[in-house]
Amino acid sequence: MPDISNSVPTELPSTRQLIRSTIIAAIIAAFLLVAVVLPAEYGVDPTGIGSALGLTEMGRIKVSLAREIALAESAPRQVPAVSAPVPAAPAPMTPATASASPAPASRSDVATITLQPNQGREIKLAMREGARVNFSWSTDNGVVNFDEHADSKNPPRDYHGYRKGSAVAKDEGVLVAAFEGWHGWYWRNRGKETLTVTLRTSGDYQDIKEPE
Repeated sequence: MPDISNSVPTELPSTRQLIRSTIIAAIIAAFLLVAVVLPAEYGVDPTGIGSALGLTEMGRIKVSLAREIALAESAPRQVPAVSAPVPAAPAPMTPATASASPAPASRSDVATITLQPNQGREIKLAMREGARVNFSWSTDNGVVNFDEHADSKNPPRDYHGYRKGSAVAKDEGVLVAAFEGWHGWYWRNRGKETLTVTLRTSGDYQDIKEPE
């Protein structure tokens, strides 16, 4: 059997040694924070070491890029302006194209409706199945709830929902008609102030109106 009578137990560090090691580690971490992390991440160099190592310039570039991204994300989207109704000029007919399908109609309109508190109104477009319309709408004061949907022209009148939203100040996109009928938007003002909704449309539709 091995002789273990003379083995010496491993000496554990004392409390004073542990405190001393902790203090040294904290000092090193603080030094690295001031001398390396602040210059590299934020462009702040109180010791001058970051500039000597080329870290300060890198940190300033990071801060500048972050500021530009934040400004770009916070900037409001611009609603495209649409001119008054202008019918498209018909294309000249030639013997080769005389039997082809007619080109889609194209028109543009700007419509506005005023909503009193808790009032709802809608605007619809007469569209053929598969027709496309570019649209944008916005309010001048506050937000609205909206329902983008369609009703067929022939009875029984089929309802088709495209999208819905609540507490929205503006929207834009492309509406593609699911079938021939009336396609558009219903807005309701749930706020306490009167507001106006301005709708801009451009594309393939035959009529625009506010249903009774």
